[in-house]
Amino acid sequence: MTKRDYYEILGLDRGADDSNLKSAYRKMALKYHPDRNPGDPNAEERFKEAAEAYGVLSDPQKRAMYDRYGHQGLQAAGGSPGFDPAVFSDFSDILGDFFGFGDLFGGGGRRRSRVQRGEDVRYDLEISFEDAIRGTGIDIQVPRLDACGRCRGSGAEPKDGLTPCPMCHGRGEVIYQQSFLSIRRTCSQCGGRGQIIRRPCVQCRGEGHLRSEKKMRLTVPAGVDNGTRMRLSGEGQPAPHGGSPGDLYVVIQVKDHPVFQRHEHDLHCVIPVNVAQAALGVEVDLLTFDGLRTVKISEGVQSGAQVRMKGLGAPVVNGGGRGDIVVHVLVQVPSRLTREQRRMFEQLREVLPADNEPQEKGFFDKVKDWAGL
Repeated sequence: MTKRDYYEILGLDRGADDSNLKSAYRKMALKYHPDRNPGDPNAEERFKEAAEAYGVLSDPQKRAMYDRYGHQGLQAAGGSPGFDPAVFSDFSDILGDFFGFGDLFGGGGRRRSRVQRGEDVRYDLEISFEDAIRGTGIDIQVPRLDACGRCRGSGAEPKDGLTPCPMCHGRGEVIYQQSFLSIRRTCSQCGGRGQIIRRPCVQCRGEGHLRSEKKMRLTVPAGVDNGTRMRLSGEGQPAPHGGSPGDLYVVIQVKDHPVFQRHEHDLHCVIPVNVAQAALGVEVDLLTFDGLRTVKISEGVQSGAQVRMKGLGAPVVNGGGRGDIVVHVLVQVPSRLTREQRRMFEQLREVLPADNEPQEKGFFDKVKDWAGL
C-alpha cells in the first residue's frame, strides 16, 4: 500500500512549527485512540498512521530527509520506522494524561511518579502598622501533621506491617493488553506503592502522621502590606508515602494606624491648621517612623493642599527605595468665637477682599478627589 503524505495525515502544511505539529497530532490521536473506537480496525490503523507521521516530523533530521526525498529517502536512510510505540514515551501529556495512563506503552517509556506532594498550609498573621513598616521577627505556632516516628510515615508497624500487594504483586502497576497497546496503569489497590498495610501502626493508627504544633521564628521584612504572602518551603503538611512536604504560606494582616493610612508605598495623614496659620503659614512637628520631622506649610494654603515628604513612607519589600509621606492640609474654621475673637474677625472682614462668585464645577471634583468620595 502506498503511504500517504505525513503532512496530509496530520492536516498540516510543510511550514508548520512544533506547536502546530503537537496540536495536530493530539487532535488525531484523541480522535482515533482505541479507547474511543473499540474494535474498529480502521481507527486503529489511522492511530498508528498519525503516530508514525508525528514520529518522523517531530525529529528534525528525519523531517529534513523526508522533506527532501519523501518516503523513499527515509527508507534508504533507515529512518522510516513505521509505527513505533516509543514515540509516546516523552509525550504522555497528549495521550497518557487524557486517558488516565501514566505510561501508555510497555517498553521504553519513562514511568511517571505517583507519589503525592504534601498539602500547603495557610497561616494568618496579624501585625501592627509599625512592624509592617519597620519589619520584625516574631515567633509563631503553626498546627501541622508530623510524620509518625514509629512507622516513619508508612502507617504500618515497622517489622511486619506491610505486605506485597496481591493485585500488582509488588510492582505498583498493572499491565494489560488493549488492542495493539500494552497499557500500564497504577495499581488501584496499593496506589502505586507495591505494598499494602497488614498491621496498622499502633502509634498513629495507620494514618502515618501525628497532630502537633511547630514553633518557628518568622522574619517579617520591612514594607509588607495587607495580603502579603510569605512562603516557607517545605513547612507545610508532610506527604503520604515519602513524598515531599507542602509549603507554609503566611498571610499578613496589618492593623490600622491612628494617624497614617497607607496607599501602595505612600503614607497619608491629615494635619489641621486654623485660618490664621493657613493665611500666614506655619511649621508643624510630625512624628514619623523615622523620628520627629517638621512639616512646612506655606502661607495662603488652602484645604486639600498636599505637602510631600520624600522617602519617609513604606519601604519596598526586598528592594530599594521608599514611598513618601503625603500630608493633607485641613483648614479649620472655628465654630464658636469669643467676644474678642469675633471683634478681630469683624475687623479682618472689613479689610479682606470679598470674592463670592460661584466656583466652577471643577472645584467640587477636586474636593471629591481629596475626600476620597
